[in-house]
Amino acid sequence: MSAAETMTRPAVLILLGPPGAGKGTQARMLQDRFGLVQLSTGDLLRAAVAAGTEAGLAAKSVMAAGGLVSDDIVLAILKERLAAPDTQKGVILDGFPRTTVQAEALDALLAESGQRINAAISLDVDDAAMVTRISGRYTCGGCGEGYHDSFKTPTVAGVCDKCSGTDMQRRPDDNAATVGQRLAAYHAQTAPLITYYENEGTLQRINAMGAIGQIAEELGTIVKQTVV
Repeated sequence: MSAAETMTRPAVLILLGPPGAGKGTQARMLQDRFGLVQLSTGDLLRAAVAAGTEAGLAAKSVMAAGGLVSDDIVLAILKERLAAPDTQKGVILDGFPRTTVQAEALDALLAESGQRINAAISLDVDDAAMVTRISGRYTCGGCGEGYHDSFKTPTVAGVCDKCSGTDMQRRPDDNAATVGQRLAAYHAQTAPLITYYENEGTLQRINAMGAIGQIAEELGTIVKQTVV
């Protein structure tokens, strides 16, 4: 594959950050603004299982047995998804990779089709502020739009601004008792990715303690510089 062909391959962005950093919210905003497709590990697995793809069936059998889906299966599902027509403008990976081993495997997978990581963006936050952020967040069960008790409430209480749904949901583990454990797991396993992508020359950092709109503008600038 020529250099010109490689440059025209769909872009791949990664959002890094601990639980509550706003990765999902910002990924959806980038999707709406630039036509990039948000790909979260959970959604990928559920869609592949529902579609009955080869990798999806493999994941289904593992999950049915109560096991953890292996990196190989996740990568196979991601490879299937990246081949779909709607990803041709590019994708935003939200929740994968989580370790440097996964990052290396992802690089190898992308290289097969002449793709690469255009930017790995770290949403930097203050751990102490995460308790408030996480305990107050909820989503629309219909479309997945995210909200927060303090920072982002629907225009009409209980009604989604995006799809007018009223099925608002909170994750049972979004409480102060579990936040510390999740942050510790992030720092132990996922934070080393910051060093990995810094060494690769693709790391970008954003102070994610500001307003959602300001963070979105900074992310938009990075997208324009690296993708558009």
